[in-house]
Amino acid sequence: MLGNRSRDTAPELLLRTLVHAAGLRYRVAAKPLPKIRRTADMVFRPVKVAVFIDGCFWHGCPDHFVMPKTNRPYWEDKIGRNVQRDRDTDQRLGDEGWLVMRFWEHLDPEACAETVIDAVKSRRQGAAGPRWSH
Repeated sequence: MLGNRSRDTAPELLLRTLVHAAGLRYRVAAKPLPKIRRTADMVFRPVKVAVFIDGCFWHGCPDHFVMPKTNRPYWEDKIGRNVQRDRDTDQRLGDEGWLVMRFWEHLDPEACAETVIDAVKSRRQGAAGPRWSH
């Protein structure tokens, strides 16, 4: 398991490239909240948006996850804990006013980027409100 990347995966890099090209800036592999030991793949701290790109195997994708045949009890426990931790993270961040966005690694990066861009821009407009010049 040491050879598995925890950051800078191909789906993550694709999404980051598209979001960056749209002019948005973010933190990479950052903790949204300092009090919890969880890192998001992309963090837009001023507008409280945390983006996670979940691997189909490690996070138990309902479409693509296949339970290994060997050492099944270990993997059931491991993947189950990952999914449980994901739900706990979503709940904790939500309680603090964060928008949590999760995407499976197999999803279209352009569609995911568009969703992230729209959410961040929407939150920016909501936070700043209309700007009037007199």
